[in-house]
Amino acid sequence: MTLRDNRSMPGASVIPELAYPDVREAAQWLCRAFGFVERLRIGGHRVQLVYGNGAIVVVGAGDAPSTTHATHRVMVRVDDVDAHYAQAVRAGARIAGAPTDYPYGERQYGAIDPGGHAWTFSQSIADSDPASWGGELLP
Repeated sequence: MTLRDNRSMPGASVIPELAYPDVREAAQWLCRAFGFVERLRIGGHRVQLVYGNGAIVVVGAGDAPSTTHATHRVMVRVDDVDAHYAQAVRAGARIAGAPTDYPYGERQYGAIDPGGHAWTFSQSIADSDPASWGGELLP
């Protein structure tokens, strides 16, 4: 698998998204307690954290899909989100959102698995400077 580089996305292939009531407080705690490092802040509702070559995204509790009341989601970077979406539909996945292009250089769709877990599948379609869409890339 060859993923396109995009400054708006961590390099990891699988990126869990964890929901917390206070995103900034949770991100600071995860950095202090577990050694994560902030990579990117997106408004007050998302923070990308890295640890080695892995990554997680801290999201606001309100960002969790209302259909599952989830406190987490898993993001997976794929080469071709449309082909992946077609495969998921053929397999009977419950689709939470069709493939959509976003200003942060990603094309994504959402699905719910049989256990009620929310998944986001993401393809980098451009190398997007986070400052161009309101993100704050950290050193």
